[in-house]
Amino acid sequence: MLAIGVDIGGTKVAAGVVDEQGTVLERVQLPTPTHSPGAVEDAVVDVVGRLRARHVVGVVGVGAAGWVDTDQSVVRFSPHLAWRNEPIRERLGRRLDLPLLVDNDANAAAWAEYRFGAGRDSSVMVCITLGTGIGGAVVINGAMFRGRYGMAGEFGHMTVVPGGHVCPCGNRGCWEQYSSGNALERDARQLAEARSPQAHALLEAVGSADRITGPDVSAAALAGDPMCVELISDVGHWLGLGLANLAAALDPELFVVGGGVSEVGTLLTEPAQRAFDRTLTGRGFRPPARLALAELGNSAGLIGAADLARQSIDQPPVRAGGFWPRRRWRPRRTRRQLRAERLAG
Repeated sequence: MLAIGVDIGGTKVAAGVVDEQGTVLERVQLPTPTHSPGAVEDAVVDVVGRLRARHVVGVVGVGAAGWVDTDQSVVRFSPHLAWRNEPIRERLGRRLDLPLLVDNDANAAAWAEYRFGAGRDSSVMVCITLGTGIGGAVVINGAMFRGRYGMAGEFGHMTVVPGGHVCPCGNRGCWEQYSSGNALERDARQLAEARSPQAHALLEAVGSADRITGPDVSAAALAGDPMCVELISDVGHWLGLGLANLAAALDPELFVVGGGVSEVGTLLTEPAQRAFDRTLTGRGFRPPARLALAELGNSAGLIGAADLARQSIDQPPVRAGGFWPRRRWRPRRTRRQLRAERLAG
């Protein structure tokens, strides 16, 4: 059965038709309208409608950049979009007239990497996506861990610098303010606005400081611009520190790092690995988690959303914690007890 996956991020709404092997057969994309929830819903209906006109699909999965509740129906809050207790599954379900699943966008990307990408066959995988902010998700023994209220994995809002940069979530010093596309863009613009000599080449390329974007910095870093390489290295350093903290809490086998910022490859992962190695609790006396780049690129979110939606039709729902419920343990009965029960019955 073909499924449509939709990835709603801070800057784009991407959708694709995905088969059971995780292959994207067709993909469309629109800029994310951030001014109203209704406008985002219109964009989702638009991209799904375009794909349905050319493919026969059975289900739609939506990965939303926000905190999705246990029932996978309401986006409680989104730091980067105008969603506050938004009943997105109900509203989209009425308009799409197809079975619909809603999940956090980082959960969707992590599931795609676990099923089809860098996380295959891992026992405990933590996926970190560096985009507008930081998304996070955990897959344990083949099950997505969502927490009691559906909001596990919001690692980007761990405080790493008390009193630091203001975050759209309302706090200060969140991890994503130091290791994300937004952080990269902010620091580059500040250097350009200050007319730093190091920013001269980037300013010439884009024209003015307020037009600098994270992808501009990444492209310049890949081209060898020293300032941009250093900015990417700073992001990598903060990434490694955060991963070391997560390793202390979760003890994963594997970290998978994806999102737009990760496309610079080793310019990001090498400083991240150095910071991770220096700050990992118990270093030298424990097996360290492996660090790998995501394999599915910017299609991971829509691939995972489609696959989760497809599976939701074939499998019963899991409980709130994200795991299949275990059968209650009962003591093993002896032959004499079994014979007595049969005679009594």
